[in-house]
Amino acid sequence: AMAVMDPIKGVIENYPEEQTETLNAPNHPNNPEMGSREVTFSKTVYIEREDFRESANKKFKRLVLDKEVRLRNAYVIRADRVETDAEGNVTTVYCTYDPDTLGKDPADGRKVKGVIHWVSAETAKSAEFRVYDRLFQVPNPAAEEDLFSTLNPESLVIKSGYVEANLADAQVQKAYQFERLGYYCLDQDAEKEGRLIFNQTVGLRDSWAKIEQQQTA
Repeated sequence: AMAVMDPIKGVIENYPEEQTETLNAPNHPNNPEMGSREVTFSKTVYIEREDFRESANKKFKRLVLDKEVRLRNAYVIRADRVETDAEGNVTTVYCTYDPDTLGKDPADGRKVKGVIHWVSAETAKSAEFRVYDRLFQVPNPAAEEDLFSTLNPESLVIKSGYVEANLADAQVQKAYQFERLGYYCLDQDAEKEGRLIFNQTVGLRDSWAKIEQQQTA
């Protein structure tokens, strides 16, 4: 499934107003035996904030101003301009799409290497995400003089974003893989609170490994 935890809007300016499409998406990108599902595509989508840069080097294989990227299971888009808030944070990326790239490469042979996930703003459901990390900032907190100083202030981060419409009927205790983000399950109090709350069970990105690499570099 697709979820966006730190959303910014992507408005596809050359996509027809009021139009939506029903696209087919595999339930698992590497296992066709798991079947597929339908997702809605529309003029406005949500993408992850970290998947966009106004400028970046060639190693950044996501969306950059004046560059192209593919939306997972959908079209190739190009970022043309942005809209920001009073603090200068990007709130909306205005894009154009290539209508001939659904399920295929651009006809002129240009290479588009990056792929990012998204959800349709027309049908996406609001959700809360509880992202867990290690409780301590050091490998052996018992060896430190002040145990409390080693606590990780980001051991629990709560984010507000969106999930694809198919997850409106998510079930408690069932695992859901959010593409490029990790595995999550619906919180047991979600139904009582009348909203979607997903708890991280397995993260796909190990921030601790990055810290260890920095320390040993």
